[in-house]
Amino acid sequence: MIEATLPQVAGFLLAAVLITVTPGPDNLSVLSLGLSRGRPAGIGFGLGCSLGCFTHTLWAALGVTALIAASPMAFQLLKLAGALYLLWLGWQCLVSDGAKFTPEAGTGAEPVPMRTYLARGFIANAINPKVALFFLAFLPQFVDPSRGAAGAQTALLGTLFAAQTVVIFGAIGYYAGAIGNWLRGRSSVGRWLDRATGMLFIGLGVRLALAERL
Repeated sequence: MIEATLPQVAGFLLAAVLITVTPGPDNLSVLSLGLSRGRPAGIGFGLGCSLGCFTHTLWAALGVTALIAASPMAFQLLKLAGALYLLWLGWQCLVSDGAKFTPEAGTGAEPVPMRTYLARGFIANAINPKVALFFLAFLPQFVDPSRGAAGAQTALLGTLFAAQTVVIFGAIGYYAGAIGNWLRGRSSVGRWLDRATGMLFIGLGVRLALAERL
């Protein structure tokens, strides 16, 4: 059984929440998609990002992330894949007409299911090597060597991190979706929201492509 002290968990969760609410690629993406495409998109993408955090936790606990950090080629390949995926998401937003994602506006189009955005959020997070290296650098700072089983402690802390992102990303997607529904009722605001979301994803993709290892 993995044991963790209350100060250890409390300190970790405080740091995790502060990091999660600080503007970054994941929460900005959730916010933008919620505004431009509604609650299902925002919540779905946010939950996908959270599932990606579980993946990074597993990689960190098993030592896979350390291997990626030690291999420039592996890092570059993952970085390229993540950047191209973000650029593709951005392009999808730019070429959309806004209407097909807002069936409540009376266009008669079918909404994109939440599971699609969940998958997109998961992929965007899971193949981002910068997130993997963040977990590798962040989680060990809260591992107590005196309790042994560093891998098990890493897994526990990573699971707690992912769990709190479910709450925060879910809340951001929910409330951003409510605001987005109101905004899309104003003329062609939906198209502009899609354009802004597309530019955000493209910017994140370019930023990732130019990123260096920690």
